[in-house]
Amino acid sequence: MKKSEIIMVLSLVALTTLTGCFGGRAASSSGRGGEVVGVSGKRFNEPTPYGMTLIKRGFLKMGIEKEDSLWGKQTPTKEISVDGFWMDETEVTNSEYKQFVNWVRDSILRTRLADPNYGGDETYMITEDKNGDPVTPHLNWKKSLPRKPNEDEQRAIESLYVTNPVTGEKMLDASQMNYRYEVYDYTAAALRRNRLDPAQRNLNTDVQVNPDEVVMISKDTAYIDDEGRIVRQTIDRPLSGPWDFLNTYIVNIYPDTTCWVNDFVNSDNETYMRLYFSSPIYNDYPVVGVTWEQANAFCAWRTDYLLKGLGGEARYIQRYRLPTEAEWEYAARGKEGTEFPWEEIDVKNEDGCFYANFKPDRGNYTEDGNLITSRVGLFSANSNGLFDMAGNVAEWTSTTYTEAGIEAMNDLNPELKYNAAKEDPYRLKKKSVRGGSWKDPESYIRSAWRTWEYQNQPRSYIGFRCVRSLASTTSTKQKGKKK
Repeated sequence: MKKSEIIMVLSLVALTTLTGCFGGRAASSSGRGGEVVGVSGKRFNEPTPYGMTLIKRGFLKMGIEKEDSLWGKQTPTKEISVDGFWMDETEVTNSEYKQFVNWVRDSILRTRLADPNYGGDETYMITEDKNGDPVTPHLNWKKSLPRKPNEDEQRAIESLYVTNPVTGEKMLDASQMNYRYEVYDYTAAALRRNRLDPAQRNLNTDVQVNPDEVVMISKDTAYIDDEGRIVRQTIDRPLSGPWDFLNTYIVNIYPDTTCWVNDFVNSDNETYMRLYFSSPIYNDYPVVGVTWEQANAFCAWRTDYLLKGLGGEARYIQRYRLPTEAEWEYAARGKEGTEFPWEEIDVKNEDGCFYANFKPDRGNYTEDGNLITSRVGLFSANSNGLFDMAGNVAEWTSTTYTEAGIEAMNDLNPELKYNAAKEDPYRLKKKSVRGGSWKDPESYIRSAWRTWEYQNQPRSYIGFRCVRSLASTTSTKQKGKKK
């Protein structure tokens, strides 16, 4: 064979190796005049979010395949596919959640410092842009809080605290820590039945469209009443414009520290109630006592906090949210799709060391080295680089819990979602919880095990972590199979 022929063969082999199973043509970036070559633009490379790891899109047989030995019944399975996403490497910690609480505290303080009743320093609010044109009033975070407050400023600061009747200690007034946020329901706005133009609501030309038909939509809203209480409402109203799909929420975001006492009757857990969230000793432990509603509020705040720090590329960034039940299980199983987040079937290695923080034996919480929760990241990560996907604390998902569960899900990015109204029956407010916790036995920490909790119920054994959809999707190189 000639040298030129050898080079050609090697080039073809190299090309085949690079393209794998994708044999399409390369993208064109130029063309001659008069030809359609497509619109070019600046490529956006999404940076890795701090503390998150990339979970690449893939396939999962969701559910428990073999008969469940705990309940003695066959549980359903389903083959599903999910797109890629970013996921927190660890559960959200007390330290991270305190940043949220402190932000809410400081935002309330800035609002009061601008209030005439507390001195009326208008520089804490921005009412005009750089050209002097009026804008929606918002907080001026560049203005520092007073280090040596005057009398009015001191009254504003003290208004956020209460005094412990026993110790005389000043404590943050948790009842005031309310966070208001808005979420636009893009899915509802995109539904064909909700189009503003009646002619677009049905594409079947054999159907006569009634131009006077009134479309009713549901909208969540909230406000603070004269007693300082949060009032949440779900209202039904005629569709009038695109802003009808903007939902408003107000959530008291302070964790319920009393959950340590209320979750365990006849148990002396007062120390955890007083110290677990407030003491720096527990800063790197997972936050608990946070409801599903509070976890969603944290995701909304985290999104807003991020976007304010970005420039023009902020429009490409997807919002932080809770993982769907399918995403959670897919990420927990790791690249091998195993029953637990580790490869072995056993829950401890050959040296007798446990792979997770759970309840290994009846009443013996300490056998794995921990009594309650443990510092996040104490145990090894799974093959996706995620820590504590089994045990430590169970984790909220975005998915509404139903008995049908997996069987009712789509096989593409599955999600079951229902925003329960306040007046809805309590049974409709169940949300899926995954992963098991420090108080659960081995069966409950399997990646496929499903359980639930009510969305407004805080627990000392439930926390959460955030995910973020990818801003872009790329083809994954397929692996060729031997014939």
